[in-house]
Amino acid sequence: MLFEPRKVNQKQIIMANVKHVENVPQTQLDTSMAKRKPVKLGWNTEEVEKITHALNSVLANYSVHFQKLRNFHWNVKGSDFFDLHAELEAQYKEALENIDEIAERIRVFGETPFSTMQEYLRHSEIKEAGSDVASDLMIRELLNDYRVLVQYMAAVIEIAGEQYDAGTENLIKGFIRKIEKHHWMLSAFLAK
Repeated sequence: MLFEPRKVNQKQIIMANVKHVENVPQTQLDTSMAKRKPVKLGWNTEEVEKITHALNSVLANYSVHFQKLRNFHWNVKGSDFFDLHAELEAQYKEALENIDEIAERIRVFGETPFSTMQEYLRHSEIKEAGSDVASDLMIRELLNDYRVLVQYMAAVIEIAGEQYDAGTENLIKGFIRKIEKHHWMLSAFLAK
């Protein structure tokens, strides 16, 4: 037909009514924007630095703690062997998952997490332990690590709260609950 109504693309109608946000690529073809550094999730450079610095401090301490858990798992001896060997394995597997989540959270902000043992040791309050340690001293070392980890994690929660970063707050609060439970259980183990 000569006067057939013009078909209007539904997407064009919707897009015409949407207000476009500045500095955000409008299509996947907008390669000039895509090649630039990604837009942050609403935090400025100073806020990102505060959050990621605090997260990297936790990451460093948690990574040294993780290696200590593996060391103790491999080297525990004596009548407590079966109980501690299994418990320490469960804890180092949990710590590894948590470390990964912390590093990925730092990446969410476009920053680089600490990634080497040298960085971990330089920035960690938690120190390495030897491999020939009595089981009761292993537990005391771990209890001290939990105290340090919770202190650093509490600082992250405070900083994240000041920056209105609910994602980081919630992540770290979950870790604290688990660490508090480990502290309670290993404290009870020492009280035997």
